[in-house]
Amino acid sequence: MKPVTDQISTSKGDIQLNRSLVVGGGVLVALGGLIGFAGMVLVSSAIISATRRWVDQMEQPPSEIARRRWEQTKAAASAGASAWRNGPSNG
Repeated sequence: MKPVTDQISTSKGDIQLNRSLVVGGGVLVALGGLIGFAGMVLVSSAIISATRRWVDQMEQPPSEIARRRWEQTKAAASAGASAWRNGPSNG
């Protein structure tokens, strides 16, 4: 059986494409994309579950740690601004 080909006319000559190879390649690319997507879903699920277990094992919730760090940052910024305005102390 003769393979099905398409001819594309160009100014320099005709290009013949084997349609079955083009379709087969497209199908393989689509399957590869689906397999890659499934892999990303599995990896994401594993990372999310590991992160949840890690957060559950923490002594303090991340929101409490972030709040405490924010308070420390505000205090340091205030102290730095005050030192900038008042100059160095002559202790």
